[in-house]
Amino acid sequence: MSTIALKKVDIANGETISYREREGGEQVVILVHGNMTSSKHWDVVLEAMPSQFKLYAVDLRGFGLSTYHEPIKRIKDFSDDLRLFIDELHLQNFSLVGWSTGGAVCMQFVGEYPGYCDKLILLASASTRGYPLYAIGENGTFDVSKRLKTYEDVQTYPNSSTAVQHAFDTGNREFFRSVWNTVIYRAHQPEQRRYEEYLDDMLTQRNLLEVNHSLNTFNISNHDHEAAKGTGLVDHITIPTLVLRGDQDLVVTKEMTDEILADLGSNAVFYSLTGCGHSPLIDDLEQLIHQITSFVNQGGIVDEIRK
Repeated sequence: MSTIALKKVDIANGETISYREREGGEQVVILVHGNMTSSKHWDVVLEAMPSQFKLYAVDLRGFGLSTYHEPIKRIKDFSDDLRLFIDELHLQNFSLVGWSTGGAVCMQFVGEYPGYCDKLILLASASTRGYPLYAIGENGTFDVSKRLKTYEDVQTYPNSSTAVQHAFDTGNREFFRSVWNTVIYRAHQPEQRRYEEYLDDMLTQRNLLEVNHSLNTFNISNHDHEAAKGTGLVDHITIPTLVLRGDQDLVVTKEMTDEILADLGSNAVFYSLTGCGHSPLIDDLEQLIHQITSFVNQGGIVDEIRK
C-alpha cells in the first residue's frame, strides 16, 4: 500500500492548511471535501487509487486540522486558500476532484485561476447556482417561498442548519450517525473503525453556518436567483469536466446537476453512479475509482455517458 502522510503548510494569508499526501507517479490529483467532512473522508480513495497517481487531499479552512483564524464569507474564500496551498506546493497540470461543497470550491477555482488545472471532476456537487437554504415554516417543512439571503437570516430563522449546529455545539456524535445513515449512505456504511473516526472528524468543523450561507449565495451562472446575482464565471470554465451523481443521492438533486450541465455546456460530460447516494466513496468505491481514473487517463472521455 502506498504511504499516506498527514502534513501541514502555512499559506500566505496566515492560515495553516492540513492535508494528506499519498505517494504516487507523475499524475497529480487534488481532492477537495464537502461540508461536515475533511480530508479524512477521502481515505478510501487515497488507499484505492492506482499508484500512477500522486494524491493530495486538503482540509479546507475551519475543517479537520486546518486553522480558522478568519471566518469565511463566500466560497471564493475557500478557492483562494486552495490557490495559495497549490502555490506553496508548486503544483501544476493536475486534476481537481470536488465532492459536494468541494465541487463549488473547485468550480470557483477553475473559473478564476486558469492554467493550473487540466481536468475537473465534480462529485455530487453543489450547483453552479448554489445550494438553496430555506427557512422552516410553522408546519416544520421548508418554506420554499422564503429563501434566506443574508448571514443574519441564517442565524435568525429556523433552517436546516439549526439542528446540525446544535449537534456540533453539544458534540452529539449519534445525531451525525443518524443523519448519515438516513441521508448520506444508501447501499453501504463504512466499517466500524473507520466510521467512528469519521464521526470524530465531523465534530472538528467550526464554520457550519458560514459554509451554508456561502453555498446559498454561490452563483457563478448567468442566471440570477433570490440570494445572489449570477457572476457568469462559469463561462471561464473551459477544461474537460466530468459530472458524477449517485442515482440515489438525497442531498444533491437531479435538478441541481442539470443546472451544472446546462451552465457548463459542451465542456461537461455526465455519468450516473448506479446504486449510490451522496457518498459513492462508501456506496461503491470501485465504480467511483473507475470513472475518475478513466476520465483522467483518457483525456476527458468516459466509457459510458448516461443522462
